[in-house]
Amino acid sequence: MRSMLLAPAIALALWAVTAQANTDEAIAERIKPVGQVCIAGQTCEGIEAVAVAAGGATRSADDIIAKHCTACHSSGLMGAPKIGDTAAWKDRADHQGGLDGILAAAINGINAMPPKGTCGDCSDDELRAAIQKMSGL
Repeated sequence: MRSMLLAPAIALALWAVTAQANTDEAIAERIKPVGQVCIAGQTCEGIEAVAVAAGGATRSADDIIAKHCTACHSSGLMGAPKIGDTAAWKDRADHQGGLDGILAAAINGINAMPPKGTCGDCSDDELRAAIQKMSGL
């Protein structure tokens, strides 16, 4: 009688161990991090893959302007300096500390413009190039 109960007990114990292992793996897969926080100035593993997935490491000023800036800067919406109106941009530069001041305002947001305009993933260098292209400064 003992041998008849021993075989099913062993099978049940092996099944329970296997089921628990599968459950632990499934739980680990479900709760694994989906991303990581990268801090400026520190190396961040895997950032190259993100840059490639985002369309390359650096976008041209024309691409950024076309995608993010023209909505307001082509028409001067809500007082935004128009693309190519160098006098308006120069006036802003004179009041904000030059191109660096305009860049700082673009990064932090100014008036109705949110921080970085609508290009939250633009680098400071990409924003600078777009400002220079739009302003002629």
